[in-house]
Amino acid sequence: MSYREFSVSGAQGTAHGHLLTVDLRERRVSVDLLSPGAVGARAPLSRLADARGAVGAVNGDFYHITELQHPGVEATFAAVGPAIASGRHVKAAVPNGQRFGPALPPGTTTEDVIGMGVDRRVRLDRLALRGTMTTSEGTLPLGGLNQYALPVGGIGAFTPAWGTPSRLRAVCGTDTDRAAPCSSDTYEVTVRHGRVVQAADTPGTGPIAVGSVVLVGREAGAQTLRKLSVGDRVGVRHRLVAAASRVGYRFAIGGFPVLRGGLPLEGLDDRTAAIRSAAGVGADGRRLHLLALDGAVEYRPGLTISELARLMHTVGAEDAINLDGGGSSTLVLREPGAAGVTVRNHPSGGAERPVPEGIGVFAPR
Repeated sequence: MSYREFSVSGAQGTAHGHLLTVDLRERRVSVDLLSPGAVGARAPLSRLADARGAVGAVNGDFYHITELQHPGVEATFAAVGPAIASGRHVKAAVPNGQRFGPALPPGTTTEDVIGMGVDRRVRLDRLALRGTMTTSEGTLPLGGLNQYALPVGGIGAFTPAWGTPSRLRAVCGTDTDRAAPCSSDTYEVTVRHGRVVQAADTPGTGPIAVGSVVLVGREAGAQTLRKLSVGDRVGVRHRLVAAASRVGYRFAIGGFPVLRGGLPLEGLDDRTAAIRSAAGVGADGRRLHLLALDGAVEYRPGLTISELARLMHTVGAEDAINLDGGGSSTLVLREPGAAGVTVRNHPSGGAERPVPEGIGVFAPR
């Protein structure tokens, strides 16, 4: 593992990069998802890293940070894309039109991820939800897993991993318009140990008990859930399925691709500069490059997404994704012998912004 700083010229000024390069050919080194213990929660990246004993980390995907369009609905702080932590399939992606962050480049989706397989190779992939709800009337597909937004007409599963935020936001907006009104046709059932134990017309809030799953439906999904009664048997299954790899993933985190095969994607924004974070893959999946730009005033212009893609290729990546930026961009590192990590870049907000997830690097002390 190596760390370095450097300056790079962008169209709107000089940017300063902080780069952590991880060699996964070293068997003692690994990467995994960092989180506060719930999808709907956040904490400073340094705290997430120290809690897990990580030696380095960068912040993760964009997330549901504000909710101005729907009065009375609170932000959940849940990430946009899929997540796998230590082999556990934690959450799936929201519909494309419900994401936060800059516009997706052509041909990309909220299901795009960077992940490490059980073969210890890092790669870009796409993770889709394959979930079902089975009742006496048959089996229906699930449209969500621990997501802050469900597809119109869908049913989503919320597990104890979701945490405590209200599930009401999941029925607001549409697949193409995040600001559209919340659905007026909703229903929620709680399934415990395979049987319905509770039902409500409006999605609820608070922790979900171990052994339970809450099913939230909107429109056609709500109408399906209304057919259930307390005591009915319901089976719920869910997993994330990779589009490109047959190798199972130990770790995965969302973000949109900016570099493939050493070439920037077509249609990348080349006008709007900002402080950004990214993760890239090199050396046939054996090397991971984690980047955060510095948010100090003298470097505040940052880079465009197009410039970010070229920079990631320059530092050695063949494939790369863009992560959350602005005040979220953070890179931390623990020096040999130190008790905890330190923040190496200057967050643009003047201090660490709490985030829901990050990419953690682990190695023996």
